[in-house]
Amino acid sequence: MKTFLTNKKGFTLIELMIVVAIIGILAAIAIPNFMNYQCKAKQSEAKSNLGNIKTMQEAYRAEHDAFSTSMGAIGFSITSDARYTYSVPTATSSTFSAQATGDINGSTDTWTIGPTGPLNNTANACK
Repeated sequence: MKTFLTNKKGFTLIELMIVVAIIGILAAIAIPNFMNYQCKAKQSEAKSNLGNIKTMQEAYRAEHDAFSTSMGAIGFSITSDARYTYSVPTATSSTFSAQATGDINGSTDTWTIGPTGPLNNTANACK
């Protein structure tokens, strides 16, 4: 019976508390990084769709000698689960401005593009 009492195996409370503290520290570092990556992944929808709108506007202009403010006229449509709303607030014979606005994690995120490119992020929800 004496050998049974001396061969106790297990973890002490201190050891368990140290493991819990290490897991807490790792979680405190990993969770904000994960949230930032998730936000940037959501923004890829706006970037991709604005690139498509730009291409469609160029094709429309080649046929009609002007850009269009109508998303239907250029052939662009979105699905019901899109995170952003898309518009072409201005369009003339020589220029246009396309905009994507969305609510990402409770913050407004706005992207714009024109006929010469590049994407501009005027209100960034990802910090």
